[in-house]
Amino acid sequence: MDTNKLVLVTGVTGYIGGRLVPELLKAGYRVRAMARNPRRLRDRDWYDEVEVVEADAGDRDQLDKALEGVDVAYYLIHALGTGKRFESRDRHTALTFGAAARDAGVQRIVYLGGLYPQGEELSPHLDSRREVGEILLASGVPTTVLRAAVILGSGSASFEMLRYLTDRLPVMVTPRWLHTRIQPIAVRDVLLYLVGSAKMPATVSRGFDIGGPDVLTYRDMMQRYAAVAHLTTRRIVTLPLLTPSLSSHWVGLVTPVPNSIARPLVDSLIHEVVCKEHDIEQYVADPATGLIGFDQAVELALKRVQDLDVTTSWASASTPGAPSDPLPGDPDWSGGSLYVDERESAIATTPEQLWSVIEGIGGGNGWYSWRLGWWARGVLDRVFGGPGLRRGRRNPNDLSVGDPLDWWRVEEIEDVKLLRLRAEMRLPGLAWLELIVDTDDDNRTIFRQRALFHPHGLPGHLYWWAIKPFHGIVFGGMQRNIAAAAQGKDVPRWRPSRKSS
Repeated sequence: MDTNKLVLVTGVTGYIGGRLVPELLKAGYRVRAMARNPRRLRDRDWYDEVEVVEADAGDRDQLDKALEGVDVAYYLIHALGTGKRFESRDRHTALTFGAAARDAGVQRIVYLGGLYPQGEELSPHLDSRREVGEILLASGVPTTVLRAAVILGSGSASFEMLRYLTDRLPVMVTPRWLHTRIQPIAVRDVLLYLVGSAKMPATVSRGFDIGGPDVLTYRDMMQRYAAVAHLTTRRIVTLPLLTPSLSSHWVGLVTPVPNSIARPLVDSLIHEVVCKEHDIEQYVADPATGLIGFDQAVELALKRVQDLDVTTSWASASTPGAPSDPLPGDPDWSGGSLYVDERESAIATTPEQLWSVIEGIGGGNGWYSWRLGWWARGVLDRVFGGPGLRRGRRNPNDLSVGDPLDWWRVEEIEDVKLLRLRAEMRLPGLAWLELIVDTDDDNRTIFRQRALFHPHGLPGHLYWWAIKPFHGIVFGGMQRNIAAAAQGKDVPRWRPSRKSS
């Protein structure tokens, strides 16, 4: 354990930086997290375990303070998405950081750059990554430059672009760069190499290619993503005249990845990015089970959808300790799509009276909403092989986790707090309904209702928008009618009856 080494991590509000900090803490390092706006870090689980310093990497005076006493500095900064002059900003920041690290006596700089081919005219994005690596290597501080292509993990801009394109387009007309070979790498393996690089001997100062076990074309990655995500095989037609410039606009239309980020990434996809060496293994051992392959990396990135605790925000819900999942600080376009219909009202009744109505929902009591609409949807569901409304309730007054409830199943229940139902009807996606009881600062009873839908491919998106005009009738009516029933005279007095109570 390197408990005496102080490590500075820049870019902690970014994709890799936010995942690297907890891995360094696990390895026993003391961590100093540098950010221009430290307030953005307060919700991180590791916030109280690190030293937080406010600094801009382009400001020498601030950098000198941030680097004081630092043994290893992680440079995870790039200006991608900041405008047309991102290359000059990258250059200035790297020069400033390298000089400050040298004068502060830093023992090693670790930089994560981009994998690029030798002897080609590079895209501005890749050329800037190359230049930054060379600047840091020339700084006089022993430097490790890790060169990676597409990083596979929920929240990575490259992965999100792949996810949205494949998820939303069952048929697509594509440019020639879909036939370019790429060697992607799982974010877990990137973090392994980053953490291990802190221990490299002082005599080592060079770049290393890092990549996973699979070499694929972008077209291959789309088809294999579709298979892992249980989507139909994508029909892809290549159109040679579709230039990178046109492609970036196409990506901007189809995905929520901002065009300022999509354009440089698309420009870089014209290059074959395959590892020419694996020398990193001499200093950082590969995992005993081997590097993570493409399919497993995608499974890890999508895992949170399969067992999701949706009572927290979508962006922060994840499998604990899984760096492939989204984090609270990730961009709002990361992590896939989630549609939400959320309603809230204050009710003149007690939480227990409201809960009596909520726990009695479904079956013979109905859904306090548009009866004809629910009946018709139930019939349609049965036609397509779903349960419809025929299952009813196991018990007229009591619900437990795992109970079937018409076309829903009880996923979570907390007495007088939360009922979460997961849909088992035939849907092009995953759906939940949450009924929540709360109180506000004035001790009023608050009824919150959330319908959540994670679409599965283009049919899922179309389904949501097709039914959205009826939400006011269905979910708005449910909100009003449950509230009215809870304020009525005939509400039974609620008593805990489940064995777990």
